[in-house]
Amino acid sequence: MSAGVPTVGPMTTSAPPSPIADEALEILRELTGRPDAVFRDGQDAAVSALVERSQRALVVQRTGWGKSAVYFVSTALLRRRGAGPTLLVSPLLALMRDQVAAASRAGIRAVEISSSNVTEWDDIAARLAADDVDVLLVSPERLTNPRFREEQLPGLVARCGLVVVDEAHCVSDWGHDFRPDYRRIRDLLGTLPAGTPVLATTATANERVVADVAEQLGAGGVEVTTVRGPLARDSLRLGVLRLPTDRARLAWLAAHLGDLPGSGIVYTLTVAAAEETASLLREAGHEVRAYTGRLDDADRKDAEEALRENRVKALVATSALGMGFDKPDLGFVVHLGAPSSPVSYYQQVGRAGRAVEHADVLLLPGPEDLAIWQWFATSSMPREDHAAAVLTAMADGKAWSVARLETVADVRRSRLELLLKVLAVDGAVERVQGGWRSTGVPWVYDADRYARVARTREAEQRSMLTYARPVDEAQCRMAFLQEALDDPSAAPCGRCDVCAGPWYPTDIPAGAADAASAALDRPGVELPPRAQWPTGADRLGVTVKGKIAPAEQIDPGRAVARLTDLGWGQRLRTLLGDDGVGGTVVLDLEAPGIEEDPDAAFDVPVQRSVTDVPPDDELLRACGRVLGAWDWAERPAAVVAIPSRRRPRLVTGVAEGLARLGRLPYLGELSLSSGGPTGGPGGNSAFRLAGVWQRLVVGPELRDRLADLGSVPVLLVDDLADSRWTMTVAGRELRLAGASRVLPFALALAA
Repeated sequence: MSAGVPTVGPMTTSAPPSPIADEALEILRELTGRPDAVFRDGQDAAVSALVERSQRALVVQRTGWGKSAVYFVSTALLRRRGAGPTLLVSPLLALMRDQVAAASRAGIRAVEISSSNVTEWDDIAARLAADDVDVLLVSPERLTNPRFREEQLPGLVARCGLVVVDEAHCVSDWGHDFRPDYRRIRDLLGTLPAGTPVLATTATANERVVADVAEQLGAGGVEVTTVRGPLARDSLRLGVLRLPTDRARLAWLAAHLGDLPGSGIVYTLTVAAAEETASLLREAGHEVRAYTGRLDDADRKDAEEALRENRVKALVATSALGMGFDKPDLGFVVHLGAPSSPVSYYQQVGRAGRAVEHADVLLLPGPEDLAIWQWFATSSMPREDHAAAVLTAMADGKAWSVARLETVADVRRSRLELLLKVLAVDGAVERVQGGWRSTGVPWVYDADRYARVARTREAEQRSMLTYARPVDEAQCRMAFLQEALDDPSAAPCGRCDVCAGPWYPTDIPAGAADAASAALDRPGVELPPRAQWPTGADRLGVTVKGKIAPAEQIDPGRAVARLTDLGWGQRLRTLLGDDGVGGTVVLDLEAPGIEEDPDAAFDVPVQRSVTDVPPDDELLRACGRVLGAWDWAERPAAVVAIPSRRRPRLVTGVAEGLARLGRLPYLGELSLSSGGPTGGPGGNSAFRLAGVWQRLVVGPELRDRLADLGSVPVLLVDDLADSRWTMTVAGRELRLAGASRVLPFALALAA
């Protein structure tokens, strides 16, 4: 620990009572609704440090210890003494809702400013001006919002009585849920009036993260007291069940979900997995719901309440249901696929067992975990070439929208927005009305720093693999997690599957296995057509804009599966692989804690070489089932293939096979011109469109065959639909050549 940052162990109530002890206890009892409530070891001492001594403190305590009680009791005490409102930086909407509800129980007037209540912002501003708010909750992203930064933040900073940074591990480059905007908090703290108390809290920080966060809290030489307590959770019984396939994992869950205590959470790593798993479990008779960032705010609230009220057995959730979700009697947490580090795993399993004696925690790791972790390992790291392209374009000093910036850097919007946040935190750009603008401050790519963080992420991944070892090769699960968090009190728990033997059944009933296989073998997802040309495409030499003309549009299509799907998705990922030189597969992951857009699609490198083989009979039968279930308005009269440079035998074989199945003429492929398409999977719409524009054409032979048939619907076949611009441009060429409709069909959708 660096000098000037004192560290103490668990604070206890053995110290002399503080002058505010009785008043603080009264507020605690109002907060909890229990007349017999008492402070846990360290809570009252932390309150005293904030209220009586106006200190800065970093509190690292296990989930369920009661960190929120510290800042709500402190707020009430400070407000009674004439202090201004508390500014609480909180990372997730679900967490904000819980905190607002908890505050109201103690008579604390708490409000949030977030993307979910834009219509209430003016009323909240009026209440703040009238000093009618005790706690204002904001996301770190809100600190970059021009309106909030200019209209609200200066006044709040000048008069706030307390600043709270919840889930403070997000401040650190090394934290498992790093969010670039959290790094703005260091600048915020530097603007506070002298003597403003600051509290940072987290349950998931090892020594490296603690040191980094404490250093940022102490910017300017302010002393920070770091308080750490033991992290063991006596109520949790941990286990790891290794099963060979995704269908085995789903079958086990369908058979044994009802055996788990109470209600709980089933975590998945992707949106598609959450939705598919929830559907399969409902078919098996379980009352569950999917919970992802794709839900609108009202549906999220309803799902959260359904779990709190035990109206469902489980929510099948991505990390959108993450930090701070509060259900004290949550009975279990199951993971279908492992998070990328023991630290983040500890954070998620901490949802369970807060107010019950026993809760079950089970990890079912999967072979796809490694590919997904690669994105998590680099998600906060900007690419130097992307940054250079953005900064060069913005050197004109004008405001650039994100859509316009997509025409200067070939990067998906989600990653572009993350890059802009990193550049903003480093002072190189600023968010303004109308987009983003360069500040003129020089920016240098910190390769050493990003390499260090990448090495840390890789070490965390290896550690997670060690945690997930079979029972006969592993150490105590709880002690392992404690050691990963540098808890010196780590010791065998006596409850996990390593200490006491497997506590979970390992059998998979035949009926459950058959049902899982039937669900996973069910092919067919919709391939939505593009309706509008990407903004700024003309700057890349593509002279189109606005809506795609009806006479040039393709129809809604079909694919066998998404690459993120279980079952066929996993088989197709194995079949399609990549180009062997750094291609990517897009997975619709939950971005950890991105409040404004928690469900972006991200590029995940998948290191596989391409093997071009003809389709086997099983794949063709699956394709046939998709066509048989397609409710098209008009049946296709011919089949055309998109030419493939990487998998010609596969694509041609599928097109010819579908022609045979449907007793349709196979007309051949479109032709390649100007060297064929450029670029590869991933990237943004403008660049992907430019890469295929005028490079896929209807050659003379295909044109003659179309003319012989007249104006008829055509089935257009490809292997992988990523951006869908290849399908869109190829279909447009067929429409212009006389096809009455184009029905796109792909083996897989990237997301």
